Amino acid sequence: MKHAVLALLFSGLSTFSAIATFSTIAAFASTAQAAQVNVYSARQEELIKPVLDKFSAQTGIQVNLITGKPDELISRMASEGRNSPADVLISTDVGRLYRAQTQGLLQPITSDALNAAIPAHLRDPAKHWFGLTTRARPIMYLPGKVDPKQLSTLEDLASDKWRGRICIRSSDNIYNQSMLAAMIAEIGEEKTLAFAKGLVANFAQPPKGGDRDQIKAAAAGVCDIAIANTYYLAGMFDEPADAKAAQQVKVFWPNQADRGAHINISGAGVAKYAPNKAAAQQLIEYMVQPEAQNWYATANHEYPVLVGVKWSPVLESFGTFKADPLPLVKLGELNSKALMLMDQAGWK
Repeated sequence: MKHAVLALLFSGLSTFSAIATFSTIAAFASTAQAAQVNVYSARQEELIKPVLDKFSAQTGIQVNLITGKPDELISRMASEGRNSPADVLISTDVGRLYRAQTQGLLQPITSDALNAAIPAHLRDPAKHWFGLTTRARPIMYLPGKVDPKQLSTLEDLASDKWRGRICIRSSDNIYNQSMLAAMIAEIGEEKTLAFAKGLVANFAQPPKGGDRDQIKAAAAGVCDIAIANTYYLAGMFDEPADAKAAQQVKVFWPNQADRGAHINISGAGVAKYAPNKAAAQQLIEYMVQPEAQNWYATANHEYPVLVGVKWSPVLESFGTFKADPLPLVKLGELNSKALMLMDQAGWK
């Protein structure tokens, strides 16, 4: 099965693509540098550099940044082994952080500051990774085509009334894998498989493109419902080319009468062989302080992990919701089962 092949690819080495850097690897290795921290980030440069610059300005610690695709960064760390200059890995989706952890690429750290700022279900019980922001994956619908009174739970999207009306990304996507893993933890494998089969039967088109493409497809009339992460929709309002499509859909929060809406994180961990461990921990602790959390909420349209930090106005317009309190480590633990069920359901 294709996902078995993907799992093998992810566990091995891969060719690392061209990536943006702010210093060379030679600079990373230099012992002549003052206090510094080397960051491997799966967040795009514009979504992470401003907060790293603020950290440097406050602490005097130089941040050396390499950005790349999440799985490529993990493979790079694995191939570098003990010689890796990485101090911090920042990645989207707990499934990837869990993968790095199980490959022995992260080390546990003890931090009262992180424990106080981050709710327990958003961090690794073994202290290898910590949530920096949360993101939700709700139902997005066309008001002219869907009466919100018809909507209730994710599970209901498998019912016949939605035949040919749903757009969602492929099963290769980690966000969908984590969503299914959460369902396995909550309702069991049998019911999750039934859901996946019903959902596949209700696809409006073969899965293709990213989350924004699903929203655009709904706006174009290809489907009536799209499943996407909130920050993608929120970001579309900021871009003239996408704003019109974003304005055509509404957000519905599923499962509010039971477990709550599915959420995930972007997060960070200290690399196993971090040459600057103290600075690495200091950086991660900074990223859950109010200043950094406010920046994330405003610039990236992600939900802060720190209680009391205001959401961006666009996120506020989506409404408040009950979030699933499931310990997110389950999403990593159940990823392989989620992939298996998606294959069985014919989710391409």
